[in-house]
Amino acid sequence: MLSKRTIIGLVVGGAIIAIGGYSLLTHIGPLTVYEDYTVAIGDSMSYTIPAPNHTPQHMMIVGEAFDLQLASPATGLQIPLSSYKNELKLDWVHLEDGETRIKIQNTGDSELHVTGELIRSSDPIWFTYDLMVITSGMVIIGFSMGFTLRKPKGF
Repeated sequence: MLSKRTIIGLVVGGAIIAIGGYSLLTHIGPLTVYEDYTVAIGDSMSYTIPAPNHTPQHMMIVGEAFDLQLASPATGLQIPLSSYKNELKLDWVHLEDGETRIKIQNTGDSELHVTGELIRSSDPIWFTYDLMVITSGMVIIGFSMGFTLRKPKGF
């Protein structure tokens, strides 16, 4: 017969393992990220997009006036420091694995609104984090099973 604490530990540990497993599956492969930024007057924003080969990227910048510099890996889209007014739509494809670097400076008298649909590589740290969550669920189950074998003094 399983004790009450063992059953609770099994349920909680199983739930933690399920959450970690689901998170591990969602972090495999490229991730689609929807960005929505506001850049204040006179401020700048830098953004780095690590992405695999042949991934399409889309970004739209709306504001009175701004400077933009973009460098994509290999011979992809390259924009030297240039000034723009009103609206800019950027669509490009990564031609090899690497990082696109974007720098935007608001030079107008109103805020900039930056939106984008970006496909990026998953960060390897998430894999480690998900494994740690799964391991913690296994530890909880292990401790709770100890209550079934023999009850320590004080319980």
